[in-house]
Amino acid sequence: MGRRRGLLSGYSAGSDWCELSGRRGHPARHAALIRKRLSALDINDLKQRASDAERELHNLGITFTVYSDKNAIDRILPFDVVPRPLSHEDWEIIDSGVKQRVAAINLFLHDVYHDKMILKDGVVPKDLVLGNENYQPAMEGLAVPHGTYVHICGIDLVRDEKGKFNVLEDNGRCPSGVSYVVENRHMMMRAFPDLSEGIDILPVSDYGVRLHQALVEIAPPNRQEAQVVLLSPGVYNSAYFEHIFLAREMGVPLVEGSDLFVENDRVYMKTTEGPARVDTIYRRISDDFLDPKAFNPASMLGVPGVMAAYARGNVGLANAIGTGVADDKAVYAYMPRIIRYYLDEDPIIANVPTHICREKEGLAYTLDHLEKLVVKPVGESGGYGITVGPHASKRQLAQCRAAVKKDPANYISQPMVHLSVCPTLIGDGLEPRHVDLRPFAVTGKDTWVLPGGLSRVALPRGSLVVNSSQGGGSKDTWVLA
Repeated sequence: MGRRRGLLSGYSAGSDWCELSGRRGHPARHAALIRKRLSALDINDLKQRASDAERELHNLGITFTVYSDKNAIDRILPFDVVPRPLSHEDWEIIDSGVKQRVAAINLFLHDVYHDKMILKDGVVPKDLVLGNENYQPAMEGLAVPHGTYVHICGIDLVRDEKGKFNVLEDNGRCPSGVSYVVENRHMMMRAFPDLSEGIDILPVSDYGVRLHQALVEIAPPNRQEAQVVLLSPGVYNSAYFEHIFLAREMGVPLVEGSDLFVENDRVYMKTTEGPARVDTIYRRISDDFLDPKAFNPASMLGVPGVMAAYARGNVGLANAIGTGVADDKAVYAYMPRIIRYYLDEDPIIANVPTHICREKEGLAYTLDHLEKLVVKPVGESGGYGITVGPHASKRQLAQCRAAVKKDPANYISQPMVHLSVCPTLIGDGLEPRHVDLRPFAVTGKDTWVLPGGLSRVALPRGSLVVNSSQGGGSKDTWVLA
């Protein structure tokens, strides 16, 4: 009788950096025990547990919505059962790099809505900020508690073929995905208790407590037992499951715009016992739809008068209005200079090199090297509109070239990063699939980073697009102590 082959015996990451095994000459020693235990599992057992986990996701209603697919209402986010381990050393870099980034973003936002020194000094082009569609003049001169504008921030990171992390994108408006981080961990602990036994993995279950504390810290002063609510656009929003999850984790009411009203510049919630004062709103509604009196008058989602209440300091808002100007894909290109300007430090985590097509040199370089670059529209999110040059057809490249020429200011380009991979259950075996990482930072008086983050995985072979709206899945991220 032949010796049984382990699950990882036929696995090869090729020239990519593997999150579980490392790379030739750079083995991932911190994950050795996980590899050993994973290899000891039987493929049929692994598939059965994966099937059980998927059924449980359905039963628990852990879903998201894809707007572009009429058949994808309440789709579950594909969950892969092979965890992505991160070493303690890796996490120290990520934790400090994300905190540095968040500090710089908040200083930048305070500056551009007050003295505008960074624009006067020519570090960031004035028109890029003041002409940005996400810049909100209503925030000019307005003070925010603790100087914090971005209370919840998701920084998208990728690890390159040398094992180095780079920042791919900043998400400073309504970053989604943290609910899957927590639920993925719960799922893994139920489905694979034998895989993690005796391994010291940093917990993620206190996110709701930390978030609630930060939201209390930005409530108006002198309010005892501040009332926090989570404001959702409603059931048709793609992240509605997450809204329910976060409200439950914090123990606060989940409300829609019609549940709130403003009187004498104070915000109230309708309850069966009469109006109840609201002190902080974690809003998951974009600026334009938040207050029809101040922004889009056609909005049916928001709360009339909430901007006036906010300006008078009678309610806290997370995130603050106008934060989108800092997570614009073009402003992102200047973030290393923004960090040096305010903190006099080099970035702990570097940007992926970025060419700005609104600038003459950036446009010329992009058009000359289109087939080697990843071209992104500045105003899109969720992976929409991206052209991956090395994988694009001649027709797709021609369409991209025409679009960039027509509206250069709407595009940036970056070299294609060979994202790290992680073993992923595909069919009857484990195959390498590309992953990214979105750590979540929560800032009130101070910044705390949830140890882990959302590891998104591109499920089609060779694909680099990990977005859930583009068919990507997720994994549990284990930060080892």
